[in-house]
Amino acid sequence: MHPLQSRLTGQEQEFAPVRSALAERGFALGGAWEYDRGSFDCALDEGNKVWLRLPFRVTNGNLDGETAENDAKIRFDEPYVLKHLYNEGLDAEAQPRTFGAVFDQFQDPVEPDADIETRWIDEARERLEEVERIYPA
Repeated sequence: MHPLQSRLTGQEQEFAPVRSALAERGFALGGAWEYDRGSFDCALDEGNKVWLRLPFRVTNGNLDGETAENDAKIRFDEPYVLKHLYNEGLDAEAQPRTFGAVFDQFQDPVEPDADIETRWIDEARERLEEVERIYPA
């Protein structure tokens, strides 16, 4: 993980318009969102291994990533770049789930926090600057 200084950090915004504006720029609500926090993620590479993450906390209302209507206000935390390295292919030690009919066939990251090359950090800064232009301090 590589943190990026940003004037976005600490800014409070309405969730729904932020989600819409960021979606137009390639960001999606991260799958690990909770009702009190989450992140907007943008893949920087074709293999979806290097990401720019814009984490946030809910300061008012409740976050529901499944609905378009939302009254939540969010405050951005410090953005960062992360890189996950995976083994290619299926997991030889796949584990059965719930009823035994579904298998978790994908491998855990070999290096969930791998070193990040300078070019990805530069790319992340460029993407972050695009977002900062939308939300000037």
